[in-house]
Amino acid sequence: MNVPPYSNTVLATEDLPTVIAVNYELVRGSETQIMDDLLPRVKNESVALDLSGVGRIDAAGIAALITLYCSSVESGTDFSIVAPSSHVLELLRIVGLESILIAHCRPTTAAGSRQDRSAA
Repeated sequence: MNVPPYSNTVLATEDLPTVIAVNYELVRGSETQIMDDLLPRVKNESVALDLSGVGRIDAAGIAALITLYCSSVESGTDFSIVAPSSHVLELLRIVGLESILIAHCRPTTAAGSRQDRSAA
């Protein structure tokens, strides 16, 4: 059975990003695929990556996530991670990116918008 590396699970609305499930490991060698596929999207629309199916991530995968985040900041779109696997969550905590990249950890103002996007 051939599983596509991505699937749109929820389409974007005015207030919500497109949720894209990543169905492969984010390790050296696969980071080019995520960059090629998702970099144009984060420049044009708000994207949330569902990483619940990602069992492995390394420095190259984390660097790809940071690049996607920074590109979204430059483009004025939103980028976040939702439902990270326990391994992804643990590594993002270790490197100090949990509060920047994971949607439920982001600081918000009273109006509900993110306060600071320049941390990565």
